[in-house]
Amino acid sequence: MHRRAAACLLACAAVLAGLPGAAAAQTVLRVFVGGQNQRPDLMKGLFADYMRQHPGLRIQTESGGSTSELQRQYLSTVLSARDAAIDIYLIDIVNPAQYAGAGWLAPLEPYYGPAATVMQPYLAAYREADVVQGHIAAMPAFADAMFMYYRRDLLAKYGLPLPRTWDELGAEARRIQAGEHDPRLQGLSLQGAPIEGAVCTFLLPYWSQGKSIEDDQGRLTLDPAAAERGLQQWLDLMASGVVKRNVAEVKTPDTVNEFKAGQVVFGISWGFAWDQLNGDPDSKVRGKVGVMPLPAMAGGRRVTCLGGWQWAVSAFSRHKAEAAALVRYLSSRAASKRLAIEGALLPTYPDLYTDPDVLRAVPWFGDAAAVVAGARSRPVSPDYAQVSDAIRTTTSAVLAGVETPRQGVRRIRSRLARILR
Repeated sequence: MHRRAAACLLACAAVLAGLPGAAAAQTVLRVFVGGQNQRPDLMKGLFADYMRQHPGLRIQTESGGSTSELQRQYLSTVLSARDAAIDIYLIDIVNPAQYAGAGWLAPLEPYYGPAATVMQPYLAAYREADVVQGHIAAMPAFADAMFMYYRRDLLAKYGLPLPRTWDELGAEARRIQAGEHDPRLQGLSLQGAPIEGAVCTFLLPYWSQGKSIEDDQGRLTLDPAAAERGLQQWLDLMASGVVKRNVAEVKTPDTVNEFKAGQVVFGISWGFAWDQLNGDPDSKVRGKVGVMPLPAMAGGRRVTCLGGWQWAVSAFSRHKAEAAALVRYLSSRAASKRLAIEGALLPTYPDLYTDPDVLRAVPWFGDAAAVVAGARSRPVSPDYAQVSDAIRTTTSAVLAGVETPRQGVRRIRSRLARILR
């Protein structure tokens, strides 16, 4: 029953990814491949190649969940029920510690060898996120981080440099908006709806002031004054017309779709947005988009929010060895290079950011490596779902005008104090 309810919630569609004659396969692996932004279309190409190399295996894929939160709800339902129906999961970078702590993931070093050796080739952020208490909880699928997308043509038209601070961005956006005389044109689009992106909306200006949410032991270190200043910055940009008034309703796809429609000067989004902005047939800004690091608060330093997706084997899978072998292939350098070239998904291997084949296909990756390498992780906690809920729902409430920055920060601090101890 719970599976039908969860499937309804997510509108999950189970799709068989088989080859002729696959009905005779001895082993069937089911893989949850996330939603549209995780590019299940590209993953199916990897699965097809793997099945050609392993004719005794059939892979079925299940996709769904337009946001990380909906996917987390679905996976929590399935895994907490110890359901063995799905063998492999594509999970957000914030989830390995939570899922491993709950006993939902199969440690992978029995199949691969020591964690230090296996994880060495990957970017440091993913080595740290995917190893939990010395065990390999998951393997990197593709990297991600928040970037600032901007209209290269509009900045060139008005002779404006790339902004280094949020104040500079606000001034440049207002100049362009005034010159374009288009009431639909937003100066800056960011995510204010109570989704995972709103956690980063809260953290970006806060981190920029040199602050942290937690210390090395996971204890709360929230600085209320800095947090209030960060939230007030967004409200000031709203008041000046740079950010639209209903930002508390803006989700990740909204920023991408409005940018594609030519209605955004600067937009904060994840790495996957590049392919949509420059490749989708309905994009009105193809060839006009630039990518830059996010600006800083005045007197602060530039910082961004780390993202990325990981392959994990269910602790309840009946085919752990076969699943682990498939995950090893999916997290290989060859797979990472293919996803980069075919879908502009950021590599998890540092050397691929200078690979000639990758740079020919996605030139901006040459500048992306430093941004990804310097990105910060959201709080790592086995109770991350509660951490996320406390930050994103309250941030959205502040942006909606339901609470003041001071009230919102007090609420966040009170809730996190019970979680991060």
